[in-house]
Amino acid sequence: MEPFKNKISPEFVQCLAGHLERRVDGFQKTAFEKEILGELHQLELKQRARLIADVTTKHLPEKLESRFSILRSLLHSDPENAIDRDSDEHGICGWGMMPLGMIVSDSGLNDFAASFDLMKEMTMRATAEFDVRPFLAKDQEKALSIMKPWTQDPNVHVRRLVSEGTRPRLPWGMRLHRLIEDPSSTVPLLEALKDDREEYVRRSVANHLNDIAKDHPALVSDIAANWLRNATPQREKLVRHACRSLIKNGYEPALRAFGLNAPEIHLADLSIEREQVRFGSSLSFSVALKSTATRSQDLIIDYVLHFRKANGKLAPKVFKWTKATLEPGTVHRLSRFHPIRPITTRTYYGGTQAVSLRINGQDFGYREFDLQMADS
Repeated sequence: MEPFKNKISPEFVQCLAGHLERRVDGFQKTAFEKEILGELHQLELKQRARLIADVTTKHLPEKLESRFSILRSLLHSDPENAIDRDSDEHGICGWGMMPLGMIVSDSGLNDFAASFDLMKEMTMRATAEFDVRPFLAKDQEKALSIMKPWTQDPNVHVRRLVSEGTRPRLPWGMRLHRLIEDPSSTVPLLEALKDDREEYVRRSVANHLNDIAKDHPALVSDIAANWLRNATPQREKLVRHACRSLIKNGYEPALRAFGLNAPEIHLADLSIEREQVRFGSSLSFSVALKSTATRSQDLIIDYVLHFRKANGKLAPKVFKWTKATLEPGTVHRLSRFHPIRPITTRTYYGGTQAVSLRINGQDFGYREFDLQMADS
């Protein structure tokens, strides 16, 4: 897959320069492009955005009203269809919003009204989830009061920004330490969005709750139990995704919210097809679970891969698998392929690894296999 950094490309810089040339008096297009393109190739995504933001700011008026007027004029003219496309002759959108958003949060912290009005327009063309965060850090109450009515906005991206922009631990974004310590201020916003008609928004609400669960598992478990009462299938899916980490970790209040009890099972079999697995292929394993209960029981079945680290120790990683209902005395058989191939988020090391199961938060079984790297 093409690296994300290439979304902010020399072609984008030239596109932005063309738009600025038509809107900024005395704009020096050649100097602008030269200052950015000389460094762009060696930078990662956020560094590229930061470079473009800093250079662009130097070419914009200092007066905030004039600066924001030019930024607004740069926005793509077709917000309904701009979110997943590249910037073009009709304006800036998509990944091009990243440096423009940085300019807003750099320049506008003393004018919340103007900044949020512009960020609302920007998020329709990509997202302003990173850019609202400095405002939340400066004055959380004022920022949330502006965003609260957006939960009813007709634009799906504006509604999603309410949840995504206020996530306490948003990936790639600055941490919102006040909300990490006390997330109660955003819970009413999530409440307003939990039955949003768009899954895109509901997914953000689930991820926001998963963030909160890392620091306040009891709160999220209580929310889950409340939201699951008379829940639609869509809301149940949201809550299940929100509690994924709690369920994986066997947090009992979260399990109880879903009506899950301690599993009454016997692991009849956990077998690996090949005990030697070549890097680049897949681990194939199968399980057989026998119910020892006297009643029907619901199970959430995950599996755990114990990967070898650089120091030789094993570190568990839980993977979602499936749900099952076991009747008394029945045997449930499952099989799974897990690819062990190059990914950007993990470095693999050869040697002994293992697989086990996690069922309703409890661990079962443990089978080792040998991972053979390509050069071994």
